[in-house]
Amino acid sequence: MKISVITLFPEIFPQVLDSSILGRAQKKGKLAIEYINLRNFGEGAHKVVDGRPYGGGVGMVLKADILAKAWKSIVQIKDYQPWTALMSASGSPFSQKKAKRLSKLKHLIIVCGHYEGVDQRFIENYIDEEISIGDYILTGGELPAMVVIDTLVRLIPGVLEKEDAVKFESFEKNLLEGPQYTRPEEFEKLKVPKVLLSGNHQEIAKWRKEKSLEKTKKIRPDLLKK
Repeated sequence: MKISVITLFPEIFPQVLDSSILGRAQKKGKLAIEYINLRNFGEGAHKVVDGRPYGGGVGMVLKADILAKAWKSIVQIKDYQPWTALMSASGSPFSQKKAKRLSKLKHLIIVCGHYEGVDQRFIENYIDEEISIGDYILTGGELPAMVVIDTLVRLIPGVLEKEDAVKFESFEKNLLEGPQYTRPEEFEKLKVPKVLLSGNHQEIAKWRKEKSLEKTKKIRPDLLKK
């Protein structure tokens, strides 16, 4: 899979995305990430990429023509159309289901919003979907982009050493994952549940399902409605 990120701050990505599982995915050839510095397409000596909003208002807006130049630098083959997502506080909520869909793409372009927003004309002509990682405002789209990339890359076949791991996680079948335990068997007077030490895999599976449902009812009852 190839991911192209259009951003004003390309330097902040590698330290996170070149580490751990994502770093290994790139070394395996499962993932290729490129960073396009939007400032390189700016106007004038100061490489201006934004302008004041028509109609007035606070803040600046990323210019449609500058963003289009950056996008076109990636998509140089005629009739080639990668999926393009804009990180935006007003986008649709990101989810595990959405991550699964994105993980199946051959090429994803992520545009990191900034300032007051992005000229709507760029959105209408180039953006396939707007994505939000939560109902709060961040200073830019870089952190959300990292969240989206981290989430979807681990779903690419061959990235995780134990691919079955993704089958038993939170949000699978609209349930949260239940509690987990490891050694020692007793910690500060709290013991590992006996069923997990029994070796009875059928009873363990039953217990885990019950605890998963119990946790979901308590913390995310909205998931059960789905």
